Amino acid sequence: MDVLSAIQKRREITAFKDAAISEEDWSKLKTALYQSPAGNNLPSREFIMITNKKLLEQLSKTTPYMRWLEQAAAGVAIIGNEELSKYWLQDASIAGGYLWLAATSLGLGAAWGAVYHSEDHNQSAQREKYVRDLLGIPAKYRVVAILGLGYPASDPPPKEMYAEDTVFHLNSFNTR
Repeated sequence: MDVLSAIQKRREITAFKDAAISEEDWSKLKTALYQSPAGNNLPSREFIMITNKKLLEQLSKTTPYMRWLEQAAAGVAIIGNEELSKYWLQDASIAGGYLWLAATSLGLGAAWGAVYHSEDHNQSAQREKYVRDLLGIPAKYRVVAILGLGYPASDPPPKEMYAEDTVFHLNSFNTR
């Protein structure tokens, strides 16, 4: 599947079939993560590949909004090293987008489980500590998200989008 088709097909999938992801597909997902852009080409983002179902069940309790992670075949924790680059959050977020599109292109579904919370530092610290403790992540890393991955339990309906003219401007904000 080409990248534009993956962009159009991508949906948030929170119900998964009980089927493992093949080694070949894991390899492709890892390539997408590794090849994702990073500011100054620094390895400011790292990835913890999670296939242990008990661990996924524990991670699903990170927030009340990640219970779907229990059903996922696997997960990827995306972490950023804020000591290495001031662009750690952007780098980690871009990598997550690449992972999601790669998963879609392989017929996998994905959902973004936000751990980092930019507006509530206490909530972010609590979530990050929980994940850090479970996965043995050193304190210098920030936990951005956990993406759940697996084969979709059903085909999602087409995405309903807002009108394009609500988000596009030409040459200045006041020109559509």
